[in-house]
Amino acid sequence: MTAPVRVLICDDHAVVRAGLLALLGSEPDIEVVGEAGSGEEAVALAAKLHPGVVLMDLQLGTGIDGVEATRRLVATPASGHVLVLTTYDTDADITRAIEAGATGYLLKAERPEELFAAIHSAAQGRTTLSPPVASRVMDRMRGAAGPTLTDRERDILGQLARGLGNRDIARALFISEATVKTHLGRIYAKLGVDTRAGAVAVAKEQRLLPR
Repeated sequence: MTAPVRVLICDDHAVVRAGLLALLGSEPDIEVVGEAGSGEEAVALAAKLHPGVVLMDLQLGTGIDGVEATRRLVATPASGHVLVLTTYDTDADITRAIEAGATGYLLKAERPEELFAAIHSAAQGRTTLSPPVASRVMDRMRGAAGPTLTDRERDILGQLARGLGNRDIARALFISEATVKTHLGRIYAKLGVDTRAGAVAVAKEQRLLPR
């Protein structure tokens, strides 16, 4: 008989952890060996418990985030494979998690059966992606050359990277705040993000910032 997959849960919300414990406890082929409320705690527990899979949320409140925790776990083979389980599906989040070494990327909206299957796949080192995530990854691969931004959009991205707000960007570029907002909407759409931080992260990753 095959031994159950040993799972460590990392999520900063106690209610979410309790829900996952109850859910995974109903699956005979999965054994939850520990739970962590922070990235640092997950890294420490994984070193002691040697799980086969670490279920990792991305946003963990204070301390290191899920991406950095994933990077540290992957650097220690005995810590098991990391399966991201999150509500976030922006291009920037997906890219950072995969580059950090996550074996899979699952959204919390998936059905329990999908989570069980993803855990078993991750335990064997096989990649599992939620359909919306897989679509984004494929879109990124098809558009590997990167989105086409206008010179003005690049200028605004450069100001965003400096941490300027809309008013200061408008003053720096001698345009109205309304124009800045319009350009930001187009930039977000082209980069597949919905936040200023996400736009800057993708712009840096794809080297879209003005030199």
